[in-house]
Amino acid sequence: MTTATTAAAPHYVPAGLPQRIQHYIDGQFVDSIDGATFEVLDPVSNTTYVTAAAGQKADIDAAVAAATRAFVDGPWPRMKPRERARILNRIADAVEAQDAHLAEFETFDTGLPITQALGQAQRAAENFRFFADLIVAQSDDTYKVPGSQVNYVNRKPIGVAGLITPWNTPFMLESWKLAPALASGCTVVLKPAEFTPLSASLWAGIFEDAGLPQGVFNLVNGLGEEAGDALVKHPDVPLISFTGESRTGQLIFGNAAPMLKGLSMELGGKSPAVVFADADLDAAIDSTLFGVFSLNGERCTAGSRILVERPIYDEFLEKYSARASKIVVGDPHDPATEVGALVHPEHFDKVMSYVEIGKTEGRLLAGGGRPEGLPTGNYVAPTVFADVEPDARIFQEEIFGPVVAITPFDTDDEALELANGVRYGLAAYIWTNNLERAHTFSQRVEAGMVWLNSHNVRDLRTPFGGVKASGLGHEGGYRSIDFYTDQQAVHITLGHAHTPRFGAA
Repeated sequence: MTTATTAAAPHYVPAGLPQRIQHYIDGQFVDSIDGATFEVLDPVSNTTYVTAAAGQKADIDAAVAAATRAFVDGPWPRMKPRERARILNRIADAVEAQDAHLAEFETFDTGLPITQALGQAQRAAENFRFFADLIVAQSDDTYKVPGSQVNYVNRKPIGVAGLITPWNTPFMLESWKLAPALASGCTVVLKPAEFTPLSASLWAGIFEDAGLPQGVFNLVNGLGEEAGDALVKHPDVPLISFTGESRTGQLIFGNAAPMLKGLSMELGGKSPAVVFADADLDAAIDSTLFGVFSLNGERCTAGSRILVERPIYDEFLEKYSARASKIVVGDPHDPATEVGALVHPEHFDKVMSYVEIGKTEGRLLAGGGRPEGLPTGNYVAPTVFADVEPDARIFQEEIFGPVVAITPFDTDDEALELANGVRYGLAAYIWTNNLERAHTFSQRVEAGMVWLNSHNVRDLRTPFGGVKASGLGHEGGYRSIDFYTDQQAVHITLGHAHTPRFGAA
């Protein structure tokens, strides 16, 4: 069983790579106060291409102090929504104008295929444009009790938002948090993932050119257990938005609890794709292939467990494995590439360990190792295991790579039990032409998001988040504005207030 690959090509290095990556604090690029750095690898050669400032508690303290000054004394929280929206739209314009450059940097840093990285850059621009529109159009509740009282909601930005972002699609996911936080009037401290700091370093210039006031945006690079931990524990950061693995989310939850911080956490997933016998089989195969192998399989919403009704199980396996074996793996900068290099050798080792585990837990139909023709770099062939039991580790545990487990079922109840039989509950994908089954199943499945006869296409107005070990809270649309703002209820009495007169003679 082989996977088609692109021919090994000379290692592509984009023009304009920085000599070093610094923090950005109070409008200035700065090194760590103690001079600490860490090395950053590119995933194709696994060689160091840059050193980055390694943030410590002192650097986080400086960034939070700058963000606090900008919030307390600066103009940003007091600007009218339309004024902030103009700046957000200029940010979106700037991202769109350099989307190809951003995509090249993202591909080089993450190993994502260039065509998919370009889509992520364009989605980042759309995030800013969406929230620019939303803050202008938003309205809040007002209630009138005739002749008695008027009640209305006064929405206020909370303060300094701590944003901790992952490495899988870093620039887009940074925009996902930055856009609503800034739109709401908050100031921010961003701690990007240490594996992929490159594209985050571009935000400062984009924001400066768009006219964002000094101190509103601050960036501290570094390790999660150092910079990230200090940000979570900082007493002047009232809310944390985190995207990452569930174990790290548990640590953040515990560290934030003593200060009762607001938390929004989008964590891991092991999402089911349920294919019933009456589904459009070809469409389901297209979607389930894309759902687990796009973005190199490094996506929280990947449909990495495919549950197939037994009457079509054999046909599904034959068609699915044949297609998986033809997926083009290779140089991330080649437009023909469909699966690139995993982000880091540590993650490559983790994914490959699960591939070896899978060989003892299922029937290998495609992949199962490093693709031919790519002897170096973090490349994993798209790997398909069939006949996987529900207690198997590759069924239960998040792999976060191009590996899928396929399991048959006989009844709707069995499919539901299998779908819900893991600790995660982020997404679910259901393929059936039975309308009643589609809605009934989707409402019973334990997932924060469900797609019916569709791959992962999300309207920005809808909530994003999971249940169980997949997260806490939701963002997206008005839910994001809710998270970054306090909602203050104001009550005004009209006329005489009828108050009981305690203590009156």
